[in-house]
Amino acid sequence: MSGGPSPTQRPLSVVQTFKAVAWSFFGVRRAADYERDVQKLNPVHVIVAGVISAALFVGAVLLLVRWVVSSGVAT
Repeated sequence: MSGGPSPTQRPLSVVQTFKAVAWSFFGVRRAADYERDVQKLNPVHVIVAGVISAALFVGAVLLLVRWVVSSGVAT
C-alpha cells in the first residue's frame, strides 16, 4: 500500500487545519481545496481543531446571549 504517508504522519499546519474546520462550519468548500485537505491534514488534528472551534463557538454564543439578556434588549 503506497497511498502516501499514513494519516498520523501527514504534514501539519495549524493554520490550515483551523481554516479547513472554519470553512466546514460554514458548509462551503471548493472540491479542489477539500481534496488538498484530505491529502495534507492529519485527521486527529482536524478532530481536535473541530472540538476546540465548537467549544469557542458555543462560548461566544453563550456570552452573546448573556450580554443581550443583561442589557435589557430581550425584554
